[in-house]
Amino acid sequence: MFLSVFNMFKVGIGPSSSHTMGPMVAAARFLDLMRASPFEFAGLRASLHGSLAFTGVGHATDRATILGLAGFVPDTYDNDKAEAALAAIAETHSVSPEGLPTLHFDPKADMIFDYDHNLPGHANGMILMATDAQGDVILRQVYYSVGGGFVLTEEELAEGKATNDGPSVPFPFHSAAEMLEMSKASGKSIAQMKRENEIARGCADSFAKGTARLWEVMNNCIERGLKTDGILPGGLNVRRRAKGIHDALLAERGMNLNAPHTINDWMSVYAMAVNEENAAGGQVVTAPTNGAAGTLPAVLRYYLDHVPGASESHIEDFLLTAAAIGGLVKYNASISGAEAGCQAEVGSASAMAAAGLCAVMGGTPEQVENAAEIALEHHLGMTCDPVKGLVQVPCIERNGLAAIKAVSAASLALRGDGQHFVPLDAVIETMRQTGHDMHEKYKETSLGGLAVNVPNC
Repeated sequence: MFLSVFNMFKVGIGPSSSHTMGPMVAAARFLDLMRASPFEFAGLRASLHGSLAFTGVGHATDRATILGLAGFVPDTYDNDKAEAALAAIAETHSVSPEGLPTLHFDPKADMIFDYDHNLPGHANGMILMATDAQGDVILRQVYYSVGGGFVLTEEELAEGKATNDGPSVPFPFHSAAEMLEMSKASGKSIAQMKRENEIARGCADSFAKGTARLWEVMNNCIERGLKTDGILPGGLNVRRRAKGIHDALLAERGMNLNAPHTINDWMSVYAMAVNEENAAGGQVVTAPTNGAAGTLPAVLRYYLDHVPGASESHIEDFLLTAAAIGGLVKYNASISGAEAGCQAEVGSASAMAAAGLCAVMGGTPEQVENAAEIALEHHLGMTCDPVKGLVQVPCIERNGLAAIKAVSAASLALRGDGQHFVPLDAVIETMRQTGHDMHEKYKETSLGGLAVNVPNC
């Protein structure tokens, strides 16, 4: 099994990797399909199903789909250009993607929210269609946004498309048990094995530059969030809190008034800064998703700023170790809130962060696996119930608490010798089963939990 660190951590836009980035990626893929087709196209249509329909407005799924059909992609997204494009599309009822003719597209008529017909492959389903001059559909493709910005066609999903396309890798572990066995046999750390796998698929120099960019984008996101206040968009009137908390923490430094638990506020504020930026539609890195994007950067920033002896030279090892754990979760269970609830998003993020921190603080592979297991185990059963379909309540604070859990999990693991009762593989399988059994209203549909018990009008 191989899932690149650059698949696990992808630069994109908020507020959701599955509901914003995924549909935009699907639209880009559909445009490529059209460009390769011999048909003459005149128009476009799109329909959203399942969770993409129920929480699509709150997650800006319609906006992302429209922009994707106009040629925008997450990695190079420019908000000013996007706003101008949306205004033009609303006025002209057309899009003009590169390499294709001007195509009719009326957002009010051709962007369909289908609440009644779920698609069979995944909770996040969408259908993209191209029409001829008569308005008849002549090209149609079903896409599933399966979490973390990953997109599969219905054919790819049915085939069980693997993430292992390409040259073989030296350490192809499919489970945590295999990972530990390979580590013991090779004498290499999890990060070292993961790095060798990555280099087997690419260039060592470009890999180093790529991981450096990931942390740069993550850290810049923290910094923007710590400096920006105001009200988040979407209608809930949720006020940004990270800047105020950060300003207070800075003012209190050196006053000898802080209780030891104030360090938790630092972890939380780093995470909240990221998720406030995400909720505002800013640039973030999936870690492993947008809704959980604050947890891992917060723990890494905590390590760099607050742990004695921390070194920036360990950032790559942190990301590699975290990506290895995230890959196991995705391969054997899910990182999609629409598929398995928030345990799959914030729970996975906490496990990844715990593993990364444990590794850079000198943990053995067994201790790293233990740290991930502790963090994930204590998110089991967590529902995904965003109020009004927005990634604001409870998502922003939830990332802060997940960061605190990650640090605690790493610390507990480092206090032991790596031997523990419940293996990580068992927790991942339990999460998969729990997600399967979880009622749909608790899986990113905004039909249950806080979404229906908190007034949001």
